[in-house]
Amino acid sequence: MSEWLMWLLTAALAFTLGALVVQYLTVHPVRMSGYLLGSVVTFFALAALLGTHYEGGERALAIALSPALALAGYAVLTHRVLAREDPRPVPELTRSPDDPGLGHTAVVYFTHGEPETYDPIGWINQFREFDEQKIPFVPKLARPFFLYQLRQSYLTVGKSDHRRMHQQMLASLENAFRSQGDMDTRFYLSFLDDDPRPDSAVIQALNGGASRIIVSEVFLTISNHTAEGKELIDEVGCEQYGVEVQYTGPLWDSETLRSMFLQRVNRNLGSADKSKVGLLLVGHGQPDEWDVEWATETEQEQNFRTSVLDLFEADGYRRETLSQAWMEFKEPKPAEKILEFRRNGVKKVFYFSAAISADAIHSQYDVPKLVHRAPIGDEIELVNLGAWNNDPIVIAAIKEKIDSVMAACKQ
Repeated sequence: MSEWLMWLLTAALAFTLGALVVQYLTVHPVRMSGYLLGSVVTFFALAALLGTHYEGGERALAIALSPALALAGYAVLTHRVLAREDPRPVPELTRSPDDPGLGHTAVVYFTHGEPETYDPIGWINQFREFDEQKIPFVPKLARPFFLYQLRQSYLTVGKSDHRRMHQQMLASLENAFRSQGDMDTRFYLSFLDDDPRPDSAVIQALNGGASRIIVSEVFLTISNHTAEGKELIDEVGCEQYGVEVQYTGPLWDSETLRSMFLQRVNRNLGSADKSKVGLLLVGHGQPDEWDVEWATETEQEQNFRTSVLDLFEADGYRRETLSQAWMEFKEPKPAEKILEFRRNGVKKVFYFSAAISADAIHSQYDVPKLVHRAPIGDEIELVNLGAWNNDPIVIAAIKEKIDSVMAACKQ
C-alpha cells in the first residue's frame, strides 16, 4: 500500500474513533454496546497501525496527529447530535374554517413530559435554548458526556414513570368530571418534551369538533415552559376556526395542592414524633439569567413552598425542621439541609420533589441522589414522598382550575 494511503487510513481511523465515541455516549442503550465494540476495535486497529507501520519521526508525527483527528471526529459528531431536530409529528388539521364544531369543550392537559426510555431530544432542545439566551451551561464538547449521564440515570431506575403517571392522572381527571354528570367534555393529553405536543393535541381537539378549548397547565409556575406551550398552540391559529383557547394557569396559587403535602406526610407519619420530623421541599431551580425574564418561576415556586411550610407549622411541626432546597442552579442543595436537620435533632425526614407534577428521572433518581449525599449513616430515616402524582388531592386541584375557567365562561 502506498505511503499516502497509509496516512489516509491513519487519519480515517482516528477520525472514526472520535465519532464512534460520541455515538457510544449518546445513543439509545440497545445500541450502545455496538458502538462501544466499534470504538474498541478502531482504537486497537489505530494503535497497531501506529506501532507497526511508522518509524522514527513519522511515527511521532502520526501519534501526535491521531488525537487531533480523533477530536475532530468527536467534534463533528457532537455537532450532528446537538443539531438533531425534534422528530415528533404534528397531525394534519382537517377542520374547515366555517365548521362551527359540535358544541363541546375540549380540555388539553398540558404538562412537561419526559420519554419513558432514554431519548436526548428534550435536553438537546434545552441546550439550544441556553445557547440562544447565552446562558453558560455545559460546554458543547462536553455535552455528549452529559447525555451519557442522563442515559445512566435511566439505566439505574429502569425507566421514567412520567408518561404512565400522567396518563393515570388524566384518566382520574376525566372520571372526576364524569362522576359529576359531565359526559360532553373531551380530554387530550399533551407534553412539552414528549409526544404528543400541545399543538398536536389542540389540532386533535379541533378535528374532533371542539367549540372551546381549555388548556389545563399542569405545571407549578409560569415559566419558559408554559410560554413555549402557548407559542406552539398560538401557531395553530384556533381563532381562524372561531374557537377560543383559554388557559387555567399553573398551580402555584392552589390551596388544595398545598394541602396535599401535609396530608401525604401525615398519612406516612406512623408513630413518629412531629418534633423530631423534618420536611424538605426540593425545588427544581433555574439559572439566575432566566430570573431576569421569568422571575415568576423562582418567585412563585418559593412562595408556594413557603406557604406549604406554614401549613406544617400550623399543624404542630417545628419551623426549624421545615425547609427548602434546590435541585439545580441554586443553593442550598438538599444534603446541606439534611445535615442542618441532624443538628436540630431530627430523626426522620420526609422529602418531596415539590415542583415535579409526576414521577420522573428528577424525582426517581436526581433528587434522592442529592439527598443521600448527606453523610448521616443510619442516624436519620429518609423517606422519599416523590412528585405530586395521581393523588386525589392533586386531581382535585387540577379540576378546580378547569372548573374556574368553565364557570367564568358561563357568566
